[in-house]
Amino acid sequence: MNKQAIYEHVVKLLDENFGIEAASIKPESKLYDDLDIDSIDAVDLIVQLKPLVGKRLNAEAFKSVRTVQDVVDALYLLVNEDQPAAN
Repeated sequence: MNKQAIYEHVVKLLDENFGIEAASIKPESKLYDDLDIDSIDAVDLIVQLKPLVGKRLNAEAFKSVRTVQDVVDALYLLVNEDQPAAN
């Protein structure tokens, strides 16, 4: 799964489950400051992202997440960590 597909999935989740208008979500949007995602919402978001990754999500992977792009990057690493490196 590429980063664009992950981004679109995250935007859809934020729109459908948190009432955040998709048009207002940008990669650089700060979860807390711009989108009003608090710590409880963040946990809920991680739970909803689990099926995308297909395994348990380690909270440590999301500890430094501040923006939508950070979420995408963290998920991309988790989704692709078991894949062999491309040469």
